[in-house]
Amino acid sequence: MNRKKMLMSLAMVILAISGAVAQNKPNNNASDATIARPKLVVGIIVDQMRWDYLYRFYNVYEPNGGFKRLLNQGFSCDNTLMPYLPTVTAVGHTCVYTGSVPTIAGITGNNWYDNNTHKTVYCTDDASVSTVGSTTKAAGEMSPRNLWVTTITDELRLATNFKSKTIGLSIKDRGAILPAGHAANAAYWYDYQTGNFISSTYYMNQLPEWLTAFNNKKWVDTYYEKNWSPLLPKATYEALCDADVNDYESQPFGKDQKGFPYNLEKFKGKDYSKIASTPYANELLENLAETTIANEQLGKGNATDFLAVSFSSTDYIGHAFGPNSWEVLDVYARLDRTLGKFFDYLDKTIGKNQYTVFLTADHAGAQIPEFLAKHNIPGGRADDPDIKRSLNQYLAEQFHQPNLINAVWEFDVYLNHNLIDSLQLNQAAIEKSIAQYLQKDDRVLTVVNKAKAATASLPVNIREMIVNGYTPKRSGDLQIIMKSGVMDAGKTGMSHGVAYTYDTHIPLLFYGWGIQKGHLNRTTYMTDISATIAALLKIQMPSGCIGQPITEAYRNN
Repeated sequence: MNRKKMLMSLAMVILAISGAVAQNKPNNNASDATIARPKLVVGIIVDQMRWDYLYRFYNVYEPNGGFKRLLNQGFSCDNTLMPYLPTVTAVGHTCVYTGSVPTIAGITGNNWYDNNTHKTVYCTDDASVSTVGSTTKAAGEMSPRNLWVTTITDELRLATNFKSKTIGLSIKDRGAILPAGHAANAAYWYDYQTGNFISSTYYMNQLPEWLTAFNNKKWVDTYYEKNWSPLLPKATYEALCDADVNDYESQPFGKDQKGFPYNLEKFKGKDYSKIASTPYANELLENLAETTIANEQLGKGNATDFLAVSFSSTDYIGHAFGPNSWEVLDVYARLDRTLGKFFDYLDKTIGKNQYTVFLTADHAGAQIPEFLAKHNIPGGRADDPDIKRSLNQYLAEQFHQPNLINAVWEFDVYLNHNLIDSLQLNQAAIEKSIAQYLQKDDRVLTVVNKAKAATASLPVNIREMIVNGYTPKRSGDLQIIMKSGVMDAGKTGMSHGVAYTYDTHIPLLFYGWGIQKGHLNRTTYMTDISATIAALLKIQMPSGCIGQPITEAYRNN
C-alpha cells in the first residue's frame, strides 16, 4: 500500500473512533447525538406547606439548609396557585406529577363516592393487589390504578425505553403511589401498625433485602427515644407564633400532653402511628431516601432516574396545631436542616449540578378559626357528616323520602340518583331546595350546580376550579362554597380543601442541573410543574397535562 493510501486509511479509522467517542461522552449541546439530561431528578412535595412559610420563617433557616439553598441558589416561582377543587392531598400529588386536573385525571379527592359502583372509594384502593412487607392486610392493598393519565415519571420511563428507574417514597401511601406513576419500579410507604415501610404486589412480590434490613433497625423506636423538645430559643417561638398551649389545638400525643416538651418514649415498641405527627417522620423519610439512592444506584446509570419524595409530617402537625403554632415553626426549622443534609448527600453521591430538584406542596392550609376569632378575623367550622345528616333530614321533610344524599366530601354533595330516578322525583326541585336550605346558613357563600359551573355567578377563577374538579363518575352534583375562613374540620385543629388563597398558594422552587438562579412573580400553576420538567428533560409531557413550561427557570447547559 502506498503512503497516500495508508494516510487516507488512517484518517478514516481516526474519524470512526472519534465518532464513537463523541456518541458516548456526556453531552451538553443540543446538537450532540445524546440528549443532555441530569443524572437524577428529585421531586419533593412538602405536604400542607403554605408559600408564606418560605419568608415567615426565613430567619430561622440555616445558611446552608434546604430552603435558603433553594431560594438563594435556585429559581423560585412566588405566585404558584392550584387551579381546581378540592385542594387536598391526593389531588395535589396527582396534579404535580401529571399536570392534570380531576376532570381529566380522575383523582377527585382523597375519597370519593363512585356514582357507577355506588361505593365510597379511597384514592389508591386496589383490592386486586396484596400487601408486601407486612401482615397489615389493608395497608398494602394499594396501587395507582384509579389514576386515568400518565405521570412525568411514566413519561421518563417511556422516553428511555424503561431504562430509567422511578421510585416513590412517603409516609402516606398516596404520597408515594400517585407520584411514582403506573410504570414505577417501586413505591414505598409507611405501615402505621408495624413501623415498617411496605409496598404492594402491584410493584413486587417481596421487599428488596436492603429495605428489609432498613426496617429491621426499628428506626422509629430510635427517634422516639429523642422525645420532642423545641429546637429554637423560646424567644423565637414567642416572636413568631401563637401561645404554646391552646384549647383549639388537637392533642395527637394524648390529653396529658398539651404542649412542649412531648414525651415520645412512652410509645416505643407500642404505637408506631405517633411518629407521623413529629418532625422525626421527615428525618426517617430522608434516611430512607439516602438508603434508596445508595442501594438502587440511582443516578449511576446511563439514563436519568427519578426519585419522588413526599414529606407528610408537616400535614399531620399542621392539622393538629395550625400555621401559627410552635410545633409548625419547629417542624419547618427541622425540615430545613433535613433538606440541607439531603442536598449535601446528593452533592457527594450524584455530584453538584448533576441532579435537578423541584420542591412544592400538594396544598397549603388555613388558620385555626378560633385563632382568627381572637384577632377579629372571620372564620368557622363545618363538618361534612353534619351537613349530610342535616340535608337528609331536611329533604325527608320536603320530599317524604330519607337518604336522598349519598355522601358529602369536601363540601361536594352527592345526590342519590338511583333513589331519585326510581321514585321519579324531580332532581332540579331537589337541587333548588338544597341550595335554598344551605344558603340560610351564615357560613355558606353560595351553592353551585357542578355540571353548570361554567356559567355560575362567581369570579372566573373559582368557576374554573369547580369545572376542573368535576367528573360525573366520581364527583358530586352540588359544590358548597363556604365563606372565607370556614373549613371542613372537627372541634379542634385546622383543615384545607377550599378555593381561597390560604389553601391554594403553594411554594414552587427549582434547583440544580438546568436551572438558573432567580425568581418569578407572574402567576404560574401547579399544572405547570410536570410540563417544566418534561421540557427540561426533552421528553413528552404527561398525557393529561394542561400546563405550560416555566421557561424562565431554565439555563443553558
